[in-house]
Amino acid sequence: MSKVIVTGGAGFIGSHIVDKLIRLGHQVLVVDNLSTGRLSNLNQGALFRRMDINDDRLSDVFTAFRPEVVIHHAAQVSVAHSMKNPLLDAKVNIMGTINVLEACQRSGAGKIIYASSAAVYGKPERAVIDEDHALNPMSFYGISKHTPEHYIETYAELIGLEYTIFRYSNVYGGRQDAHGEGGVVSIFTDRLLSNEKCLIFGDGEQTRDFIYVKDIVEANIAAMTRGSGLIMNISNNTSTTVNELLRTMCELLGKPFSPTYMPSRPGDIKDSMLDNSRARRELGWAPGCTLQVGLEETLHYEQLQKRLRKGAS
Repeated sequence: MSKVIVTGGAGFIGSHIVDKLIRLGHQVLVVDNLSTGRLSNLNQGALFRRMDINDDRLSDVFTAFRPEVVIHHAAQVSVAHSMKNPLLDAKVNIMGTINVLEACQRSGAGKIIYASSAAVYGKPERAVIDEDHALNPMSFYGISKHTPEHYIETYAELIGLEYTIFRYSNVYGGRQDAHGEGGVVSIFTDRLLSNEKCLIFGDGEQTRDFIYVKDIVEANIAAMTRGSGLIMNISNNTSTTVNELLRTMCELLGKPFSPTYMPSRPGDIKDSMLDNSRARRELGWAPGCTLQVGLEETLHYEQLQKRLRKGAS
């Protein structure tokens, strides 16, 4: 079994990865400043240090634990926030990742797995985006997720650090914060369970590639021993319109499909679907959850959490 540090391990995706690592018997240290992560997400079987990834003491924490693998998910994850505060966005996503890489070097870590984003591609030039697609990010967030890819590749050359870089499509699942990182699934879930109107910007025929968080977890686990030196899309390789998404969620909850359509937002991408064939080939991985199954599990989880919060109040 391995010693693994998960940055952002109290957040949406990171906490699910930690849960699986603990179930597999790995020794895990979570580093999270709880700016968006929650203690309630934290697996009790993991060690925990509340710390920002830009903290000067990060290398000391890494060196004391001596990880074999670092799974780096701590980030500023909001496109809107990146546009309002590009300095903070760059500080967290670029400078923070450099600090993590320095900590990897000083602690002798063998591999880093980095969570990048489909935002690095910008406006698609073709229907299905593979990893060789041009990189033309349309937001500071896209820039700040792409830049660390170069730092990781250069550190790998200089110090022999192994790496795998993942570019995620639209991730959804339980624990996603509708008021923070706010993917469309979590926003719709929050509004539907609160009996509020769901807003769709544009005509709802724009498409996205939705990937369930459990499939993201399996890709990260596979990358601990495979896929070194590669950049890979992690996606469902399936196109779904926003209308189809909401209609499916309404059907699962027995609610009417009655969205409020709003004007399109400047800069929104019309269609986005990522080719996942490299990850299938190199990791022996494939998405295991259909959108229907993933949405069923997500809605069930959030309904349960809502009841628990109501009972505690």
